[in-house]
Amino acid sequence: MTVKDAVAARFRDLCTQHRIKPNELANISGVTPSTVYSLLDDRRRDISIITIKKLCDGLNMTLGDFFSTPEFDALEQEII
Repeated sequence: MTVKDAVAARFRDLCTQHRIKPNELANISGVTPSTVYSLLDDRRRDISIITIKKLCDGLNMTLGDFFSTPEFDALEQEII
């Protein structure tokens, strides 16, 4: 799993937990729906930490809470 895949999966899980759709996440976070759908799109590879922060703000969570999961801890090192 890549970092991008882990981020997308985490936001999908959070939407499910909060019982909201990606479009609603965009609205409460002050970003465009296309930004959220782009982040969730498996074909897209680039993600912005600023976008992640805005989405976390919309969910009233810190970046620390967002990234504090076993999935992120298990990611392989990017530099070999």
